[in-house]
Formats: sequence, C-alpha cells, structure tokens
Amino acid sequence: MDFDQLLQNLVGIGEYLKDRAIAVVNRTMTVRNWCFGVFIVEYEQKGKDKAKYGDRLIESLSASLSERGVKGVSVTTLKLCRQFYLLYPEIGPTVSDQFDSSFQKIIQDSVITGRSSIGPTLSDQLVAADPQFMKHRKRLINRLSFSHFVEILQFDDPLKRLFYEVECVQGNWSVRELRRQIGSLLYERTGLSRNKDELIRVANEKAVMVSAQQIIKDPYIFEFLGLSSHEVLLEKNLENALLDHLQEFLLELGKGFCFESRQRRITVDHEHFYIDLVFYHRLLKCHVLIELKTEKFRYHHVAQLNFYLNYFRKYEMAEGDNPPVGILLCTAKDAEHVEFATAGMDNQVFVSKYKLALPTEEELKVFIQKELND
Repeated sequence: MDFDQLLQNLVGIGEYLKDRAIAVVNRTMTVRNWCFGVFIVEYEQKGKDKAKYGDRLIESLSASLSERGVKGVSVTTLKLCRQFYLLYPEIGPTVSDQFDSSFQKIIQDSVITGRSSIGPTLSDQLVAADPQFMKHRKRLINRLSFSHFVEILQFDDPLKRLFYEVECVQGNWSVRELRRQIGSLLYERTGLSRNKDELIRVANEKAVMVSAQQIIKDPYIFEFLGLSSHEVLLEKNLENALLDHLQEFLLELGKGFCFESRQRRITVDHEHFYIDLVFYHRLLKCHVLIELKTEKFRYHHVAQLNFYLNYFRKYEMAEGDNPPVGILLCTAKDAEHVEFATAGMDNQVFVSKYKLALPTEEELKVFIQKELND
C-alpha cells in the first residue's frame, strides 16, 4: 500500500460511515414522528383527561414538550405526525423492529387501539392481495425522509400516494425532485399516457437524486438534532460575515432592538423559507425582519420580504403588537441599495416613530460601505 492508497482508503471509509450515520439519523427521526402520531391518536380515543384539552391538544403538547427540551415538536410538525400515522398505520411492524421488546409491546398495543378509528385502508387490501407489498412499506422507512412523506401526505387519494412512493423510491428522488414531479402532474400525465414506461423513463432522466448532503440539511433534521439553521446551512462567506456584523451593529445602536433569531424558518404549504434576521423592537412594539442580498437590488427582493411580513402579520403578531416592518439590504462590490418595506403601515404616527427608532438609510449605507471596504 502506498500513501495515495492509504489516503483513498481513509476518505472512502470516512464518507461511507458518514453517509450511514446520516441515514440512521434520518430513519430515527421518521420512526419517532410516526410513533408520536400513534400515541396522539390513541390519546384522542382513550385518554382519561382528553376532554380537558379538546381542540387544543396539539398546541398543549407542543408547548409542554418544548418546555421539557424535546426538539422538533412545533404544532405543524405534530399535526403532520398524527396524519403520518393515520395514513400509514400498517408500517407498525417495521417501526417496532427499531425498539427493544418493552417498547415494541407499548407501540403494538397503541397501534391496535389507534386503528379502531381508521378502518380498512387501501394498504390493508394490497397487503392481503400481495404480501410483497409489505417489502415496499419497509423500504419506505429506509429510503424516504420525513420531508418526502410530508409532500406525499397532501394527497387524499391513496393510489396517488402509492404512485409517488414507488417512483420516489425507484428513482431515488430528492425532496425537491419529488416536489417538481408533483408540480408537473406526473401522476395525471402517466394515467393519460399510452406509453407509461417511456414517460417515467424520461421523467427520471433529468431527476435530481437524493444525497447525504441534502438529507442533513433537511429542516426537520435541524429541529430533531436541536440545531439552528444557520449552524448547518452552507452560506457564502461574505453574506455570513455581513450578517454577523449587522446583528452586532443593530444591537449596539441602543435603539430598542431585541434579537430573536437568525435564519428564522417559516413554513407555508409545506415549503420552507428562511428570514435572515428577526428582531423585536421594544419601543415600536413590533417585529423587524431583515433580509440581506449580496447582489444589486431586484424587484423580487421586495416581493419576498413582503411575503415574510404578511406571514408575520397573520401568524406572529400578539395582542398589542404593531404590524411588522422590514429592512432590505442589497449590496454589490460597486453599489449599495437600502430599501425599507413599509407596506400596510397606514398609521402615519407609527410611520414617523418607525423612521425615528430604526437606523436611517444613510447609517445603513455607511455600514455596508465600511463592511465591503474592510
């Protein structure tokens, strides 16, 4: 063995074991979320104090679990866990294999209780007709991430879900690829096509396959591991440095900025978006959203920030809050542009306070120029 062979062996074994570790984390999170769904459904049916929580069960669970340090338990995620179990109850044996005997019995008993409200499913019929179908179900846990399942859960039609399950596994599609194929109406086009095999072949020719690097950047993995997005997301060095310094700059201004989050994730229609910086302004009593673009100003940047503002206006405002405001910073080596997004701010008194409390455009321009010149 020479040095090059030694190097190749070490790189190879390192990459192999890293991929295996990522796959284990991915599978473990998917199994956990399915089990969460089992226990939630069982409680809804036979919980001794279920009447106490009623329609607020998921919200109460999310808050209580978060207080106990459990990660990845937002209201949206717990609702998806419940739906995941209700649509995939028959993967219980595959899931229970991940646990020791004591947990296996707890899970199996809960599955039996929970299934009483589900009734026979298409999967039950397929298993009865073709035992090979269970092999397909076992592959799902090992081959698809929870984000894949989230995309497939949107369909009420079980045949449509099955179609995308099969094609996703066989084509080794990434979540983005699955979303693209759904958007292209692949299921409907396949049903109308005379040569279905050829259509699927063509669809897979340019398909983006899933990789370990894509899996580890899955936002559900972030939550499960207790990581924040900016700790894992690959960012450009310039953008990352600018955000670091901008965060410090605003806090040092002493104008009422209270830092809340970096790369704040919001989810709309199962699609994830990330807001660069989120502050709460204690004087204005509103959220301040900041988006930084390391390029020249483009009109769609304002549309993106306005999208975030509308989300916060609908879902994040508490009683007594003023509407959120946004600051858009666009920069390039040869120019800088500062844009304040004030859409929907019809209270002129508040607008005046806003202009006094936040840094001026000139202050922000000076900050950008200084950063670019350093």
